[in-house]
Amino acid sequence: MATTPSRPSGCACCSRRQFLAGCGGLALAPLAGRGAAAPRDERTRIRVIYSLHAPVQPGPDWPNKGFDFRPVMERFGAELPKRCPGFEFLPTTASGPEAAARIVEDDAAVDGYLVFQMNCWNKVVQTVVPTGKPVLYADYQYAGSGGFLVYTAGFLRKPTPSVGFVASSRIEDLAAAVPCFAAAKREGPGFDFAAATAKVRMASTPGRGDLAGRPDPLKIVPTEEVLRLLGKSRVLAVRDDKTSGEAPPILGIAVANVTFAEVNEAWKAADREASRAVADRWQKNARVVEGVSRETLETSAAMYLGMKEVLRKHGANAITINCLGGFYGGHIHAYPCLGFHELCNEGLVGACECDVSSTVTQLVMAAMTGGRTGFISDPVIDTGRRQIVYAHCVAPNRAFGPGGQANPYEILTHSEDRQGASLRSILPEGYLTTTLEVRETEILFHQATTVGNDPDDRACRTKLCAEPVGDIEKLFTMWDEWGWHRVTCYGDLKAPVEELAKARKMALVAEA
Repeated sequence: MATTPSRPSGCACCSRRQFLAGCGGLALAPLAGRGAAAPRDERTRIRVIYSLHAPVQPGPDWPNKGFDFRPVMERFGAELPKRCPGFEFLPTTASGPEAAARIVEDDAAVDGYLVFQMNCWNKVVQTVVPTGKPVLYADYQYAGSGGFLVYTAGFLRKPTPSVGFVASSRIEDLAAAVPCFAAAKREGPGFDFAAATAKVRMASTPGRGDLAGRPDPLKIVPTEEVLRLLGKSRVLAVRDDKTSGEAPPILGIAVANVTFAEVNEAWKAADREASRAVADRWQKNARVVEGVSRETLETSAAMYLGMKEVLRKHGANAITINCLGGFYGGHIHAYPCLGFHELCNEGLVGACECDVSSTVTQLVMAAMTGGRTGFISDPVIDTGRRQIVYAHCVAPNRAFGPGGQANPYEILTHSEDRQGASLRSILPEGYLTTTLEVRETEILFHQATTVGNDPDDRACRTKLCAEPVGDIEKLFTMWDEWGWHRVTCYGDLKAPVEELAKARKMALVAEA
């Protein structure tokens, strides 16, 4: 959440319109000067819990290894009291349920909790919610966003009136929700804190922009041909050094398990002269190469050639690898990110994290569009900009398919650990995209128009920003059931997706 100048208002935390709408129209205290805060002798005391591994991040995870959270926490600690006078903020940190339990045991005198999700999967908010006190759950974006989205969806699926949330890059939007703690204190257990903060959040969300998008020469492939192409497809799943052999098909697509050892042997056997030629091309065409040695480029190129050989050997057109587990475990010796990028540029599929469902989704997209594979991402939602940001450390730079125009890219380290080589694709702005996740019997669907690329150093390298078509509030509801990954493809695929769902008797789930 970036600190930006406060918008003009009659209250340090929010405009009077937002305050009254968000907190049920309650007259909490007489207006005095700039503030509509609780009187000083009746301070609303808020326990602030930063949910993270450690103040300085010890290992690879969002936002990145070595990230120093201390200046971030200090900034929030300084800004919130300025913006919300009359509220007392009591900061602490917790890495998990045990630490959170010790905090809440000693918090009889606090009126509520502000929980920042600073790393993705630390389970702290789950311990705080059972206290019954109001909880404002906030995403520190490009850091805790995965857990924030999954855990928030769970609270929304089982309505929890004591839990509100903020998903904005603007500190003003966080501060605007703080007066709802005072309203909850005054009104008591019957107060709907979730509804009050939702009103504030929606009042702070910008209105819709122009979502028509630029002309796109996409030619949709007929459904019969899509099904034929999927029937000829084959996915290789590389998850460990033990699992091999055929797996159950998905949507008629064959799936086979392949070991790390087989991929690593293909990497070692890759022609070194051919690897140098690929590395030369990547280096020449990249807008920037930063933090990545020539040796790493060549080993990445060898991994690309090795994956192509494994695909050829098995008669497959898609491969997905447990890349982090393989690399950290010493089973593979180069990240496959640049290789995945190259495969997707060619209309084949290279997919992250041994995510077979997303790999199948990419094959569906490629079949529908004549080769647009799209890319897997870990999305972030920012209501302060009315955007969803599709973030990952790899993406093609031919968003319109193998024969389409190329866009710029940068070669950087893999973001979470600052090792290896990965890619930031500067993807085209102003185009309609379709985002899917495909299962055997269901398709999850939303669309958005691209508006830019975020170069923020935190989290994954490629960050495509887009404005959702439809209800951005609804976008918070599916992450607990579908997981964090989504696959985004340039083009309007609504009609062919509907036709595929009908032909395969699949449920189509609108996400926004």
